[in-house]
Amino acid sequence: MSTPLEDYALIGDCQGAALVSREGSIDWLCLPRFDSEACFAALLGGRDHGRWRIAPTGAVRRTTRRYRPGTLILETRHETDEGVVLVVDFMPLRGEEPDLVRLVVGERGRVPMRLDLVIRFGYGQSVPWVEQIDGGLQAIAGPDLLQLLTPVPTRGEDLATVADFVVAAGDQVPFILTWFPSHRPSRSMIEPKSALAETEALWRKWSASHVDEGPYAEQVGRSLITLKALTYAPTGGIVAAPTTSLPEALGGPRNWDYRFCWIRDATFTLYALMNAGYSEEAAAWRQWLLRAVAGTPSQLQIMYGIAGERHLAEYEVPWLPGYECSRPVRVGNAASQQLQLDVWGELMDAMHLARRAGLGEHAEGWSMQRALVEYLETIWQTPDEGIWEVRGPRRNFTHSKVMAWVALDRAVKSIEDYGLAGPVDRWRACRDEIHASVCREGFDAARGSFVQYYGGKDLDASLLMIPMVGFLPPDDERVRGTVRAIERELAIDGGFIARYSPHRDLDGLAGGEGAFLPCSFWLADNYVLQGRRDEARQLFERLLGLCNDVGLLSEEYDPVSRRLVGNFPQAFSHVSLVNTARNLTGER
Repeated sequence: MSTPLEDYALIGDCQGAALVSREGSIDWLCLPRFDSEACFAALLGGRDHGRWRIAPTGAVRRTTRRYRPGTLILETRHETDEGVVLVVDFMPLRGEEPDLVRLVVGERGRVPMRLDLVIRFGYGQSVPWVEQIDGGLQAIAGPDLLQLLTPVPTRGEDLATVADFVVAAGDQVPFILTWFPSHRPSRSMIEPKSALAETEALWRKWSASHVDEGPYAEQVGRSLITLKALTYAPTGGIVAAPTTSLPEALGGPRNWDYRFCWIRDATFTLYALMNAGYSEEAAAWRQWLLRAVAGTPSQLQIMYGIAGERHLAEYEVPWLPGYECSRPVRVGNAASQQLQLDVWGELMDAMHLARRAGLGEHAEGWSMQRALVEYLETIWQTPDEGIWEVRGPRRNFTHSKVMAWVALDRAVKSIEDYGLAGPVDRWRACRDEIHASVCREGFDAARGSFVQYYGGKDLDASLLMIPMVGFLPPDDERVRGTVRAIERELAIDGGFIARYSPHRDLDGLAGGEGAFLPCSFWLADNYVLQGRRDEARQLFERLLGLCNDVGLLSEEYDPVSRRLVGNFPQAFSHVSLVNTARNLTGER
């Protein structure tokens, strides 16, 4: 059995990230970027696919961990019969090259420790050439070089590097792992205590700019730090998750690479960041959007690489057995080439929200938006793959049409509210035409609810967005009927919400999936809009109960195994947590 996702914590430097298990093993690390090939890939296989474990040699009576308040610095405390040892894991906010620092601190007694370092570049495939250097070692394979510097003597053993050492009370033993391009000379070791102090100060300064005294301040603060950690600092893009191929159902084929930037996350992310006071990050995210989507409107993609890359070719990694034997393991994402009409609405809503928040007008922003809306006028009636990126036949998904309406609505409002130039009468007419189409073709009067796609009978949790984007008021009986139907047919384990009822005819894949956490937050948001605040709070607090001990959420939750599933940690889940908390506390 693989390590449960709940047992992992995230560390990162706003360009790359690592997952650290409760037992002290770094099982996932991609350097130098989120989307680089992993050098530790045990998360999707086993020890021989790469990991870095530092832990007590003997039995551990108790392990506790936490983040230092307001930071992404992880502290894991192991209590043993011999004493107590603390492992401090962090990645300094980057200078020239990425560093990962592990400090082993003796708190009581004398604790025997074991280091087990298995470096495998290329997603666990390439065994590097390792040589000893002054103060440590370096490992090289192709374009990658990892350098480990430490005062602890290490030795080679079965294509791995190991060390045995003892930590006494008061000792601080550093281990510093640095990535370099293999053709460049390495640099001298950073000073670990100074790096720790500087990293803590920078994170605390960032966190202090958000003041929240509400009942969910701790969870919101941790989610905002997680979103910041998933931001690629050089460009402002935010990855959906730092992982690939963590399954939506254990053992199933629904395994996707999420180390890219989705346009649909823009509205939710901008809303969360701006309302928390992080206008600099929101502005950087908007600038990333403008750069990424620049070009011919017909070439608009649903996602891009973290620097705006368009070509995200998908391929399988057959030598990795997958998390809980969930195959295939995929790199890249072919959904980047799908048609998903909802992204027009999400992009236009994000840009409109930025104007309302006073981020200022971008010189080319409105010209780009106008071109996109004019193209949408010609294609909004086209079937698409929809918000969930199904790999079955294209359909007229109701949510897609609703978001096409959002695009036209925000274009009209931009003209009305900000005096921008555009064919407002024509756009009003198109907006009204889309609205009528959705109400006529996407609503099933016999069921009393909107349906997943025109002419269908199935439900879809994306329909919860209808009142949230202003398509219809929350007290409209069609909205109430849709919420009731979703409660009745898509609820799992007493309130958690599935995206839809998966089947091969719809999405081209076998197997099911867990409850989708953002959709569950959306249901709570709908409860707030309908005045059902007690129900909203109960559901929200149940969702908070799914966070692991350091406050992280994945994409989905499996109520049968009672485990988090899907890529981890998931930005969309944490954005939804922040926004629902704000809705519940009544802040506007």
